[in-house]
Amino acid sequence: MSKLEDSLNKIAENIRHLDEASLMALWETYKTKMENFSRTPEWEKSVIIFAIINAVRVKNAIFNEEMLKAQKKGGAPSAPDKPDKPHKPPLRLVK
Repeated sequence: MSKLEDSLNKIAENIRHLDEASLMALWETYKTKMENFSRTPEWEKSVIIFAIINAVRVKNAIFNEEMLKAQKKGGAPSAPDKPDKPHKPPLRLVK
């Protein structure tokens, strides 16, 4: 594994433990910061933070959907097969 992949894995592990409800409390703040473009590192970080918040939402939506499918089938979720139909998480267009 390369240094870049190792760094990304560490970042992902930290993000994986973030609470979605707490992140959602910050969603509007970072959406506003992202919409107000400026050529600064702070603006760039705002875009990345906003993307992370949305990534956690998507991850949780997929996870919850798979757990519900498993409960309906009466078992635990197994390794993914070929999906029946692609999942489209509820996302909103942000300008």
